[in-house]
Amino acid sequence: MAAQTLHIAEHDIDVSRLDKELFPDDHVSKGDMIDHYRSVAEVMVPHLAGRPLVMRRYPDGVGSEGFFQQNASDYFPDWIRVERVPQRGGSGTVDHVVCEDAAALVYLANQATIEFHIWLSTMENLDCPDRLVIDIDPPDGVTVDTLRAVARRVRDRYDRIGLTPFVQATGGRGFHVVAPLDGSSDFDFVRGLATDLADRLAEDEPDLLTTAQRKARRGGRIFLDVNRNAYGQTIIAPYSLRARPGAAVATPLDWSELGNATPNGHGIESIARRLAQKSDPWADLDAHAAAPSAARERFDAY
Repeated sequence: MAAQTLHIAEHDIDVSRLDKELFPDDHVSKGDMIDHYRSVAEVMVPHLAGRPLVMRRYPDGVGSEGFFQQNASDYFPDWIRVERVPQRGGSGTVDHVVCEDAAALVYLANQATIEFHIWLSTMENLDCPDRLVIDIDPPDGVTVDTLRAVARRVRDRYDRIGLTPFVQATGGRGFHVVAPLDGSSDFDFVRGLATDLADRLAEDEPDLLTTAQRKARRGGRIFLDVNRNAYGQTIIAPYSLRARPGAAVATPLDWSELGNATPNGHGIESIARRLAQKSDPWADLDAHAAAPSAARERFDAY
């Protein structure tokens, strides 16, 4: 099927090259990808809405060189929300897409956007994040049981200082442990808290965990990455595909599922079955938002 027109949220979207295999090793076509984003839109769009978006596009599939795109293209339709966002340090602006509905999500998928990356703050308060994240980034050879154990250790530290932990299988190599925040502190404060949390975890298990920025200094240990807790940085959006062989999907999990989960365990077909049987585990994430200042006080007290 070469092309067709989809009517979504009062918009007609012309989609094309539907037979093009964007994941040739997995025989996942552009049409399959568009169907995925159309099917997950109800649960995915709330995680995108209000946030500057960074797109990772692969017009010729994952076997070719893709590119990250921050600025919205001039030819994007005017019904897609675009917001001018200051760069850090006053060095200019970026016209970011803010994906607000299923039509925008499908339109961007038709532009061969495989990965959707979102800011940790919203347009309402760009300088103050409403998410804190520690990215568990393993080297080669680490078992999934070890990754699960580390995710639980991060979870327990969040709990100890009054943050509510949520976990996501990234669709890549590791897990994200995310805590919702109330947006009352700026990025520097939140990054400092995340850094100290990660450092404390690494100090407790120095043979297993590290916060060393340089790979040469990690010595085969799991990297607790807090670099995403900064203005303009992003995390992979829930239910986004990953642009790598296997066509895995970033998947929010309940903690009770972690014992059977792998970082890249869900793809297009399994995520559709999952959502037919189970609601989004992150649907009420914002209801658990905490004040970073209170978490800092608790951290300093123990």
